[in-house]
Amino acid sequence: MASTEERIQILKMIEEGKITAAEGAELLRALDRDSQNPKAEPLKGASAPRWFRVRITDTQTGRNKVNVNLPMGLVNVGIKMGARFAPEMEGMEYDQIMQAIRSGQQGKIMDITDDEDGERVEIFVE
Repeated sequence: MASTEERIQILKMIEEGKITAAEGAELLRALDRDSQNPKAEPLKGASAPRWFRVRITDTQTGRNKVNVNLPMGLVNVGIKMGARFAPEMEGMEYDQIMQAIRSGQQGKIMDITDDEDGERVEIFVE
């Protein structure tokens, strides 16, 4: 069963209008599915990553536009939902993110600056 913290975070995202109720329900179902499947063995000497963090910053003001933290069990669902809002991120970047996660990489896995829109996108696995 998913942790209470993860469920509360999803409910807060719905409340704040970051995701729809239907998307929240999908995330909750994904949490339940993930908790029923056995976990992969973490790398020796390292703890398994727990959070997938996406931060979008305005390059002119330095202020955060988006700061989303998802439990690792929701990464697939979260990336698919994110692709709806940023279709230009789909494709090669998605494959690069998933490869980094599968290989056990932790820390900042992507840092892209979009000068045209004045945004910096950073993705972390922690």
